[in-house]
Amino acid sequence: MAKKVTVTTLQQMKDAGEKITMLTAYDYSTAKLEDEAGVDTILVGDSLGNVMLGYENTIPVTVDNMITYGGSVVRGAKRALVVVDMPFMSYQASVYDAVVNAGRIMKETGCDAVKLEGGVKMAPVIDAITNASIPVIAHIGLTPQSINIFGGHKVQGKTEAAAKQLIEDAKAVEAAGASAIVIEGVPAPIAKLATQAVHIPTIGIGAGSDCDGQVLVYQDVLGMFTDFTPKFVKRYADCGTIMRAAFADYIKEVKEVSFPEEKHCYTIAEDVIEKLY
Repeated sequence: MAKKVTVTTLQQMKDAGEKITMLTAYDYSTAKLEDEAGVDTILVGDSLGNVMLGYENTIPVTVDNMITYGGSVVRGAKRALVVVDMPFMSYQASVYDAVVNAGRIMKETGCDAVKLEGGVKMAPVIDAITNASIPVIAHIGLTPQSINIFGGHKVQGKTEAAAKQLIEDAKAVEAAGASAIVIEGVPAPIAKLATQAVHIPTIGIGAGSDCDGQVLVYQDVLGMFTDFTPKFVKRYADCGTIMRAAFADYIKEVKEVSFPEEKHCYTIAEDVIEKLY
């Protein structure tokens, strides 16, 4: 089996100029397939609120949700680094809450790191969690848990002040001890400047190709989630169409009694059947 990916591995990849791959997963079977394909990092994102639980945003997701889904991913991934998101209000209220919830997520899922949103303002939280020996991946730029303040899923860092703040956020989370930074929804040149401003890896989503790695939601990659499609998504397969067709074929065959066929059924000796009459 290939060597386990750690946060140290990610740093070594950045130092060597090797791009980092990250995909989301929320269940054992998907994590196992991604791991076998060779992905470096699996993110159990609070995006599960959208793609698994059907919420309009990530706000309703709970720590218990993250632990349930996170644990199943850990059991499916043998090589990839598994990162579990800290959901809304699991770390914003106090440093104490943040450390307790991060510790609970790590203990109960077996994950390799947690991820939380925010830059300069969250630096003390990142510092406390890392001091508890829990690796942290930071998340700056478009932070979905802040959509009510942003007024929706809007590109960040487009003004001079906002761009400068994003770079300061990157520096602050690095200084606080973050092992890597997800940069979401910012102009590519600004993401490039932020990447150049820090030594730790950056992983982009809608942030251009100059980040040290990329992450996408796997349902977007496979064409399984169509409620909305961000500009930065590339669809690598149309599994949604294939799945709908397969489901329709199954329904049709059951209705027509062409499934199950004899080969799908278990047999029993005729003399046993005769004794039942």
